[in-house]
Amino acid sequence: MDEKIKEQILAIRETALTNMFDIQQVKCLACESDYDELAVFIEREPAQYLHFILTGE
Repeated sequence: MDEKIKEQILAIRETALTNMFDIQQVKCLACESDYDELAVFIEREPAQYLHFILTGE
């Protein structure tokens, strides 16, 4: 996962609009925020996304 995706995840988290474990809602918010890289990443690598949410790594 590159730094841009990490920044986008953290930006979504800062909005407090959804539970970060609600992957579909995070993906929707990413699309609404023009975070296309994050939306694609969640679609292709959901396990890696969840690992980051759980561990910060």
